[in-house]
Amino acid sequence: MKSVDNKLSLYIHIPFCMQKCFYCDFLSAPSSGEVRERYVKRLLQEIKEESGRYKKYKITTVFFGGGTPSILEPGQILRIMRGIRDWFELEDDCEISIEVNPGSASVEKIKAWREAGFNRVSIGFQSLEDGELRALGRIHNRRECFQTYESLVKTGFNNINIDLMTAIPGQTMESCLRTLKTVTALAPAHISVYSLILEEGTPFFQNPPVLPDEDTEREMYKMTNDVLSAAGYERYEISNYAKDGYACRHNQVYWQRGNYAGFGTGAASLIENVRFHNGSDLDTYLLKGPQKENVCQLSLQEQMEEFMFLGLRMQKGVSEEEFRAAFGKSVDQVYPGIVTKYVENGLLRRVSASAGQGGRIALTERGIDVSNVVMADFLLT
Repeated sequence: MKSVDNKLSLYIHIPFCMQKCFYCDFLSAPSSGEVRERYVKRLLQEIKEESGRYKKYKITTVFFGGGTPSILEPGQILRIMRGIRDWFELEDDCEISIEVNPGSASVEKIKAWREAGFNRVSIGFQSLEDGELRALGRIHNRRECFQTYESLVKTGFNNINIDLMTAIPGQTMESCLRTLKTVTALAPAHISVYSLILEEGTPFFQNPPVLPDEDTEREMYKMTNDVLSAAGYERYEISNYAKDGYACRHNQVYWQRGNYAGFGTGAASLIENVRFHNGSDLDTYLLKGPQKENVCQLSLQEQMEEFMFLGLRMQKGVSEEEFRAAFGKSVDQVYPGIVTKYVENGLLRRVSASAGQGGRIALTERGIDVSNVVMADFLLT
């Protein structure tokens, strides 16, 4: 399956934060202002040097992730975006996003993001209970969440995502509901909700906190879907909800296996079925630039696997017609009996082409609850 699409998404990794959260296993760490400036210069050099490889592509989305991109100074963000515009061709409606921590988002910075052309902001609230935020190791509090959101709206941002977490230390059904109700009252365009996972190498993994039990976690999961649906949010992916027209285009590129190029330490890329990523060591990056690692031409089998288990994350599921066009075989030929099995036990639904939807396979609500089990059956190894 070779992509002939001339569209490309860019991911810009900012590996810095003011304080590492207790649950975080992302590539990030505290740093000095001098190190951050050296990083920005190296990042600009990488973007310029690598841009020649991507001249045939038009940029549809740009995403600044981390870490905490909002830790950078306004001038640094402006310089990076200026470089991207100088060396790439951005589509007129390009979605340009930045991840923000309420503890590092000043009014000056917010105005600079607007000036730089950002049109989407993702704020990491995680919770609106100060005790829960402290337990997670977050640097902000409830008041700063509201201040940041209000400043973004006043500055003209209308495409705002709020990140939330459930099943976190000290959280109850009541506190979870309070956070959900308060966030939906703010009416952001998009809400992402993730259950806490104890990742290896994090302080929480080494010293596990007391968490809500499994039954409570399931109830929180169901309540989240109920509350957000009632507030007018459509669940378009397992953990993501949006108002009409505000689904995150950048993340959909990942789930639909579009082309994306990553810049900065550890940043991953997928270009026409070749996967690779930059090395994660910051000192090496600053001294020598990006070191490409794990460059891999995906086999046909790996492409089919990714098509299924990434595509099934989305509410609309996968297109049977697109699968056949890409791989020359039907889903049932490659996965004999698997779809039928899960349709019969109510974990998958199959919409026929005659219903006007082109023939799709998607998880049911029950299937979403056990999605990892279902998706594992689409691994061919």
